Amino acid sequence: MQPSPTIVAPRTTPPFRADIVGSFLRPAELRAARARHEAGLLDAATLRGLEDRLILDLIGKQRAAGLRVVTDGEFRRGYWHYDFLTGLDGIELYRPKQGLAFHGATLPTALRITGKVRWNRPVFIDDFRFVADHAAPAMAKQTIPAPSVAHFRGGRAAIDTAAYPDLAEFYADLGTAYHHAVQEFAAAGCRYLQMDEVFIAYLCDPAQQDMLRARGEDPDAVLAIYGDMINRGIIGRPAGMVAAMHLCRGNFRSSWVASGGYDRVADLLFNRLDMDAYFMEYDSERAGGFAPLRLLPRGHKMVVLGLVTSKTGELESRDSILRRIEQAAKFAPIEQLALSPQCGFASTEEGNALTEAQQWAKIRLCVDIATEVWGAG
Repeated sequence: MQPSPTIVAPRTTPPFRADIVGSFLRPAELRAARARHEAGLLDAATLRGLEDRLILDLIGKQRAAGLRVVTDGEFRRGYWHYDFLTGLDGIELYRPKQGLAFHGATLPTALRITGKVRWNRPVFIDDFRFVADHAAPAMAKQTIPAPSVAHFRGGRAAIDTAAYPDLAEFYADLGTAYHHAVQEFAAAGCRYLQMDEVFIAYLCDPAQQDMLRARGEDPDAVLAIYGDMINRGIIGRPAGMVAAMHLCRGNFRSSWVASGGYDRVADLLFNRLDMDAYFMEYDSERAGGFAPLRLLPRGHKMVVLGLVTSKTGELESRDSILRRIEQAAKFAPIEQLALSPQCGFASTEEGNALTEAQQWAKIRLCVDIATEVWGAG
């Protein structure tokens, strides 16, 4: 692929041509401190002070790598999803008899709904403000799990029937809680919000569809419900707030859950969701081909190609990534494309199977290739 840095104007709003999903490997010092805190040997204020220092260091490393967007690396979380959702009223974390099986690992914890779901506490709001106060000249990005996380794995069995005899009320309350969350992030100054949505991608996999059918649910109906909750969450956001969605098929200690191309969900994603950008896993054959990108509306919507894997330390070749961008550009305009790792490097605090040096090499590769294809800035 011949680099063509003059064919598109530099982006002044996110997503940027080289972008990130959000999580980074936790430093050993942070993991040790969190373990001491959980054991009652380190108080919350001391832990937060350590987190502040390490997040400031991470922000500096992100800027030094050439990124125009920064996150807190999810350093204050144990999980990409549970920490936010258990901050809502009515949702709690527990250990089921059987954990969630990935291909190569088992996640031992799950969520259940014990009461009415409400947004009554400013979950992650102060965390966002801390990043925003120190991000310049980069932009602060906030990540939260999509609402589907509160339903998909447990279904009806994990939702208290006294609180929600009718699941329609549960979906309505969950969407409303997300609406309040998005509005509060907006009021705090957030202009780049990402929902991590894995289960729409899971439902590209026939085995996952069969799982829903086996417990009495229609996969098509579930997809529509998830889309409605997402739209309910982001409706009325400020005109300057970019709403992005990240899609993957599982990322826990370099393992995965689902397979299947985006064909089944592309119309929902691109034409029925009011999203501005889509971070799409494309680092392996499990994600299928680029043909679904043909449904991306021409205009402002963006697809960030997750071509650089976060699951292993081996560095992709420049030429292979350039060829993949060229293939994707046959289905969507090059000016509506960007590049990132396929997922975060540490969806949970355990992290993926690579080193910090390998992590940063992958980030720099994304920045270098983005500059080569789309131009500096």
